[in-house]
Amino acid sequence: MKRGLLLFAACAGLLASGCATAPRDPAALAEFKANNDPLEPLNRRVFDFNSFLDRVFWKPAAKAYRSAIPDVGRTAVRSFLANLNEPLIFGNDVLQGRLGSARITLERLVINTTVGIGGLHDVAKHNRLPHQTGDFGQTLHVWGFGEGPYLVIPVTGPSNPRDLVGFVVSIYGDPVRYVTNTTNYPESFSIGRTFLSGIDERAQNLDTLDELQRESVDYYAALRSLFRQKRAGELEITNPGRTPQPENFYDDPGAAPAPSGNAAQTVTH
Repeated sequence: MKRGLLLFAACAGLLASGCATAPRDPAALAEFKANNDPLEPLNRRVFDFNSFLDRVFWKPAAKAYRSAIPDVGRTAVRSFLANLNEPLIFGNDVLQGRLGSARITLERLVINTTVGIGGLHDVAKHNRLPHQTGDFGQTLHVWGFGEGPYLVIPVTGPSNPRDLVGFVVSIYGDPVRYVTNTTNYPESFSIGRTFLSGIDERAQNLDTLDELQRESVDYYAALRSLFRQKRAGELEITNPGRTPQPENFYDDPGAAPAPSGNAAQTVTH
């Protein structure tokens, strides 16, 4: 409940803030519209806050995590966390009418939960059942809702109003949340899961983000562009015949997907 209220409060603060003034120059105006970032001044302040948190907490924690846990252990953690997301992905695939993806997701959940020992091993991926995507922001896109302007949310980072609503709905619509509500520690489990996911994702991208920051004239604009490309790829998947996009946020959206099969592969998300 607290996370949901914080997110809604953040959104309300964004909407209450002043927008950047649109330039008059035609070329600059075209770029302004393409970036879809009318709240850029406020977004940059939130970005600076998130960057500060990253410097003092997320990056050091990710380095410690990568140093303390070997590759095989981090892969198992990543696979376990991904398996916890499968029920939510399944539900969204059904809501989007992507029944083929829903079937694959259900098979992945059954196989990885059983043969994969609670999801610690992605056995399904090595048996031609690749990871699917499906979130409620994606579902809202399929239902015809527009994305709205680019937003940077405190702690969670790049988003937009549609995906922010989808994120909050996903928190309270996640079947795993209701399963853990039967225990004495539902919130502790949820917080721990979110924390571990953030640490693991940051650990995967330590070198990538360092390189991006070094090579970018404007780090904020570079991450904005990366987010928009990645999200556009995820939304394209909802169209029949589209190929899967990279699972990692920081992977190149234009890169070809890794081949699936029985050969050993490294789980990336």
